[in-house]
Amino acid sequence: MVRRMAGACQAGEVEGVTKLWYLAAMASKNTSIALGAPFVEFARRKVESGEFGSTSEVVREAMRRYIAEDVEVEALRAMMQSSLGSGPAQPFDWDDFMERKFGTVADA
Repeated sequence: MVRRMAGACQAGEVEGVTKLWYLAAMASKNTSIALGAPFVEFARRKVESGEFGSTSEVVREAMRRYIAEDVEVEALRAMMQSSLGSGPAQPFDWDDFMERKFGTVADA
């Protein structure tokens, strides 16, 4: 489901996609995961600081951020594919461009 949403997403729509995913995920069942010591310690510090109410909240936030990053990467890949499919590069004359953009600059 996330991949399908990522393909349809533009770079500015990440927040909306993650909210949709989050709402869908909230209806799902509990899942048990094993965390290594550094992750457990990080989650414990976040809960103790009051930033999160539980380790589950820390993990959910991490997943939301990872999904948002994944959506952005997929959008960038789609843009690159579109660019690659747009045809071969055309010759570019910098001096001509600058002259058209700003006109001829008098010598100082």
